[in-house]
Amino acid sequence: QGLLVESGGGLVQAGGSLRLSCAASSSIYTIVSVGEMGWYRQAPGKQRELVARITSGGSTNYADSVQGRFTISRDNAKNTIYLQMNSLKPEDTARYICNAGPVITTIHTHLDVWGPGTPVTVSS
Repeated sequence: QGLLVESGGGLVQAGGSLRLSCAASSSIYTIVSVGEMGWYRQAPGKQRELVARITSGGSTNYADSVQGRFTISRDNAKNTIYLQMNSLKPEDTARYICNAGPVITTIHTHLDVWGPGTPVTVSS
């Protein structure tokens, strides 16, 4: 079982909004802490690219293409990050993939963890 679970993707019209969630969790181990977390995206035939990242202290950085439209936030108590996506454009269509590291559990430290991703499709 993966440590990161994304949700919230779907189909939306251009100009619309979606909110993605990514939770670090385990049914086997206890998660002690999670370091920096972020969202990447990969469109068909293209390389994976950074969308936004957030530290445990709340510092953020964004790709230029989403600055002002997307907002990343974090709930440390829930080991969860969110990506509020507004004013969506067809070029935002991609698989959105959550990343975290390190993820420290009671028995192991995972330095770089990726979720399976959630698809976002923006129609024109």
